[in-house]
Amino acid sequence: MSGIHDKTDGAVTDHGGSLERARGLFPDAPQPWLDLSTGINPHSYPHPPLSATELSRLPEPAAAARLVAAAAAAYGAPSAASVVAAPGTQMLLPPVMALVPPGRAAVLSPTYAEHARTAALAGHAVAEAGDLAALAGADLAVVVNPNNPDGRILRRADLLALARALHGKGGLLVVDEAFMEVGPGAESVAGDVEDFPIVVLRSFGKFYGLAGVRLGFAVAAAPTAARLAAWLGPWAVSGPALEIGTAALADRGWQRAMRARLETESARLEELIRYAGLTACGGTPLFRLFRHARAAGLFDLLGRHGILVRAFQRDAGLLRFGLPGSEDGWTRLAAALRLWSRASGSGGP
Repeated sequence: MSGIHDKTDGAVTDHGGSLERARGLFPDAPQPWLDLSTGINPHSYPHPPLSATELSRLPEPAAAARLVAAAAAAYGAPSAASVVAAPGTQMLLPPVMALVPPGRAAVLSPTYAEHARTAALAGHAVAEAGDLAALAGADLAVVVNPNNPDGRILRRADLLALARALHGKGGLLVVDEAFMEVGPGAESVAGDVEDFPIVVLRSFGKFYGLAGVRLGFAVAAAPTAARLAAWLGPWAVSGPALEIGTAALADRGWQRAMRARLETESARLEELIRYAGLTACGGTPLFRLFRHARAAGLFDLLGRHGILVRAFQRDAGLLRFGLPGSEDGWTRLAAALRLWSRASGSGGP
């Protein structure tokens, strides 16, 4: 393992989606911004109108129970008792990282930076690991499946083998399945949490395109789920989030249709950007990752045209593109890429 983290000051690094930061970098960019820097579905779930009381009363326990039951069914959890809802998966990271005493934590990298940061805040000595075998020596092992930003898929059998190894020394495996709705569901370990020391994290906002609802879930053995729920306390999830989440998680028809739509649009995005001379190197149906020797120049050109994509400090040759949400967005992106192609001589019409 390498890449020891000792930063515990709590600073949250930029993860894309910050239009305020984009305006600071490109103050003369045309408006409105086309934000392709996140992995959030641009086609939001068309939730029904909220009940009149959802904003005026505290959430009822029965509404919370309906939500976790819907989540358990959607995610293949052993039971509703294995699911805890929270105001966003981010809120679950501190208590989940504290489920084991401070020791050695390993994060399969490169990946989302918040796992390492919150593990360090929980008192763990955190290291990055390059493969699953390196995780077996940790007390707390963290993987993202499918991975962000490259879409790497880990096999369920391999994850269960790792969990079995951790079990022998009282360790814990945390599997962030934020993008599993658009991944191979058979590789999810949400159904295995009662038999292995595993906590699965599931995001609501990404696939359903409702990040502002602030809703996420942990799936764990029932005693662990109860411990996390106690840490969150009563009324952790707002009334509107309970109502919207319950409807969306139960809407199988919308889910099937959206997965098919995202697959089609992801293929369209990859073809468009590869035509501009970039090399595809992974992703999911919600985002694609590309490499180019002059990625910084493309980031700058797109920004000056009001298009924000995700750049990476640790690898300046990479750019991640989310999906445009409209034909106007596709047209703007294609036009900017044509300018890039002509200026760089890297392809295109």
